[in-house]
Amino acid sequence: MKLKYGLWAGCILTAGLAAQAAMAETVRIAEHRQARIDALNAVIPGIEEATGIDIELVEYPGPDREYVSKLLTELAAGTGPDIFSLPAMSQVIDFSTAGYLVDVTDEVKNWDGYDQLYDVAKELVTSDDGSIFAMPKLLSVQQLYFRRDVLEDAGISTEQPKNWDELIQWAIDAKAKTGQYSLMLPMGITWGGGAFNEGFGHLLTGSSTPQIVMDDGKLNLTSDGVLEVFGFYEQLVKNDLLPIDPLLGPEPWVIPKYEMFPAGELLVTTCGSWCYIYDWGPNSSNPIPDVTEAVGTWAVPNREDGEHVIVSLGHPWSINAATFDVDAAKKVLMAMGSVDLMVSYAEHEGGLPARRDVLDDPEFLKLTPLVPLMDDIEKGVWLKNAPGFTAVSEGVARATEGLLLGNVDAAGAQQILVDYVTDTLGADQVQ
Repeated sequence: MKLKYGLWAGCILTAGLAAQAAMAETVRIAEHRQARIDALNAVIPGIEEATGIDIELVEYPGPDREYVSKLLTELAAGTGPDIFSLPAMSQVIDFSTAGYLVDVTDEVKNWDGYDQLYDVAKELVTSDDGSIFAMPKLLSVQQLYFRRDVLEDAGISTEQPKNWDELIQWAIDAKAKTGQYSLMLPMGITWGGGAFNEGFGHLLTGSSTPQIVMDDGKLNLTSDGVLEVFGFYEQLVKNDLLPIDPLLGPEPWVIPKYEMFPAGELLVTTCGSWCYIYDWGPNSSNPIPDVTEAVGTWAVPNREDGEHVIVSLGHPWSINAATFDVDAAKKVLMAMGSVDLMVSYAEHEGGLPARRDVLDDPEFLKLTPLVPLMDDIEKGVWLKNAPGFTAVSEGVARATEGLLLGNVDAAGAQQILVDYVTDTLGADQVQ
């Protein structure tokens, strides 16, 4: 009986090892939203050829908020895909701090594409302690996008606003003349991280206090700059410059950005390079004809005179710390930093590749709306991140919801932000 049991146990062990070996030959990559799924599908054969590893694409829920929530649940359970992206670097920092991500510092720095990365991509992907937990994919240059054709037909100036007061007054005058909503920044709980990443952060970097993260890592949320930004939002709501009801809905971006802006019923919105491709390009759900001529861009004005564009790192790739074969996942991750992958995502989604050498790629040069924007990458500014920054994004969403509902003024919105982050992270992390 002992011999038979030993043989039986040995067979089970051998079968288990064989199953694990088979698992190790496949790396599961999570992606969400159809444009990104299509972009990844287009380059999977190349990744498999370069690595000798089979790729399984796992499709996740579309909106970033639901996608991140599902990922977080799986990672906390020690499961989930081997490789996945996170919408913003603040989430990469929080996930790595929680122990959910593999440190890939050595692999990324020794990777043959590292020297081709824009300096801003290297800075944004590197933590304060020098660690790297993600592979850069796309950068975005974010600013204000306006309907040049509609404004010119109405005889309204399209000259770059010099400061916040000038922008607000322009928006008031443009609405009075056209009857259309004139200036929208993402706001509200259902917009999720976009309320911060596609709006609040744009203004904060031009305020009297342009950073939240202090030298000691604490979050300065009681600053004059934070109050100034909420004051700007308060003026948007009080002057009826943006459509409030859609911003309180389940998918707040759909009506303003995909319906009203193409119809000329919204004159200005924050956006990034992706808008020329994904939001309003020829293959979008509601294309704007001759989009690069019909839609112009302004840099984001500072509170006082001056202007800037925002550069951010979009959806960088990370490795699940619970992955079975870390070496295989790392091999695939390095292959996912290729020019071909970045160009595929640029074509389908509209982000800007994080590598300089895409400017030598004939396929990228065909993306004529994006090529000129590459010059802006190293001219931009960005916000420093720190552990817990995701709570700031959620706090801003909640605070701006209060403004949309008319429940608070600027000071009340700032208090919502402070209270939420304090309750989430602890009083010792907030100033």
